[in-house]
Amino acid sequence: MLIEVVKSKIHNVSVTDANLNYIGSITIDEDLMDAAGIIENEKVQVVNINNGERFDTYVIKGTRGSGQICLNGAAARKVAIGDILIIISYASMTPEEAKNFKPRILFPDTRTNKLV
Repeated sequence: MLIEVVKSKIHNVSVTDANLNYIGSITIDEDLMDAAGIIENEKVQVVNINNGERFDTYVIKGTRGSGQICLNGAAARKVAIGDILIIISYASMTPEEAKNFKPRILFPDTRTNKLV
């Protein structure tokens, strides 16, 4: 049996842009992706602290070092620029693997979305 556990979390980043006229996804600064161990096209859950929205989407690489957090497509309707988000990725593993697994949890500067 496999269970879903938190693989990584980017805690409290600010939305820098919302682009309704795009196919869909969330664009994340590549520095944050690397630090969290999230790869391009990976499914993530996005939690909006400001309005309580929770939704799943997939990741697109943003410009490295830019602090970019952009919601694209329909997800752009679920955020406003400046909203604070938590971005979570999950992994499937056995309960035994999960007991020893340590997720990567980031706490970037909320104003710049850069690692401190």
